[in-house]
Amino acid sequence: MAETPSLDTISTRQEKIASLARIEPKLALTTLAHHIDLAWLREAWWRTRKDGAVGVDGVTAAQYEADLEANLSSLLERFKSGRYRAPAVRRVHLPKPGTAKTRPIGIPTLEDKILQRAVLMVLEPIYEQDFLPCSYGFRPGRSAHQALQALWQGSMELGGGWIIDLDIQSFFDEVRWSHLRDFLDQRVRDGVIRRAIGKWLNAGVMEDGTLHRPEQGTPQGGVVSPMLSNVYLHEVLDQWFEHDVKPRLRGRAFEIRFADDAALVFEREDDARRVMAVLAKRFERYGLRLHPDKTRLVDFRSPPRRKGQEAPHEERSFDLLGFTHFWARSRKGRWIVKRKTAASRFSRALREIGQWCKRNRHLPVRVQWQVLGRKLQGHYAYYGITGNAAALLRFRHEVQGLWRKWLSRRSRAARLPWEVFHRLLARYPLPAVRVVHSVYRGAAKA
Repeated sequence: MAETPSLDTISTRQEKIASLARIEPKLALTTLAHHIDLAWLREAWWRTRKDGAVGVDGVTAAQYEADLEANLSSLLERFKSGRYRAPAVRRVHLPKPGTAKTRPIGIPTLEDKILQRAVLMVLEPIYEQDFLPCSYGFRPGRSAHQALQALWQGSMELGGGWIIDLDIQSFFDEVRWSHLRDFLDQRVRDGVIRRAIGKWLNAGVMEDGTLHRPEQGTPQGGVVSPMLSNVYLHEVLDQWFEHDVKPRLRGRAFEIRFADDAALVFEREDDARRVMAVLAKRFERYGLRLHPDKTRLVDFRSPPRRKGQEAPHEERSFDLLGFTHFWARSRKGRWIVKRKTAASRFSRALREIGQWCKRNRHLPVRVQWQVLGRKLQGHYAYYGITGNAAALLRFRHEVQGLWRKWLSRRSRAARLPWEVFHRLLARYPLPAVRVVHSVYRGAAKA
């Protein structure tokens, strides 16, 4: 097994790239591939997940690691000489729990993941100097919960305002390569790296033994795909909104974007309606379409202070990042923005657990308990935010009901009585609800 490369060496070189990009914000960098050497590829290997499904070549992580140094050396030589051929992405369709629909998943080869990771390690230091604070998705040191906190704090400061709940149709399939190349030209013109990106775009998709070559979109399942998507929306939306739109507004406004999910928040209704009127044309210019039903303007102003004049929260709510955001009174009687697990996410998570319980109901109870505990902990890890305890408690209760339902069907015996199930829960208790993230903490420190 190869030794782990020095993180200090890699991070120092990344800082040099970042420093140059920061000093020269308009400079297109032409010499970057020399940073990718054998040590760089070793670090890319260590950062690559080893437990994923295999790609079209069938090579596993264990097989690749058996002769790691030789494999990485070969990969480096092919990358630098231009002989590297990007393999097609293997597409599989996974069933969506509780429905007849499926979800397409792209699986690159392990070697492709390593090289894409290496290129991403070069691109990140550059674009982290360019990307705006409103962007949170797939960026180092940023998360969905930070986006949620920024949205909460900004909404509270504006008193809610007017929100454009933005939904892009099939974004990752609709990215136009010509525009993407133009955007990349502004910062990255290294021929070796750009050639590799071009090969990934043109690699195609292998499905049921048939090769399909799309003429647009970003590589399915590719490590570098989120970065390319961020570059695209940075130009199409973020820069435009920050430098062209906001200076023309009469009131305050801000944007929150996580990958292709975004909300534009305005203090004034007239500003929001003017932007809403031109938004579709802006996206159409770059080959993107807004969903006509899901993209909407929401009156998210704080409700009247007097009781009896309150509108139902459904009329002043919107969904973003798996949460429904709405106005409600605090314990002290003040109007505040609250959030709860979005109904679609709640039901989807329950369907997935129900399907698992059904498939695995004959496993030993202790094994089921351990797996369900991990699933609940994972649910709490994302949805466990301040103010969402009621939804978490209801989710835990529903999971208990599903577990009892499928334990009852382990045999032809009568349904498992509640008193027996409660004794089982006393021995195998499911994890208690836990608030992991406080979206108010950052505001309290400010």
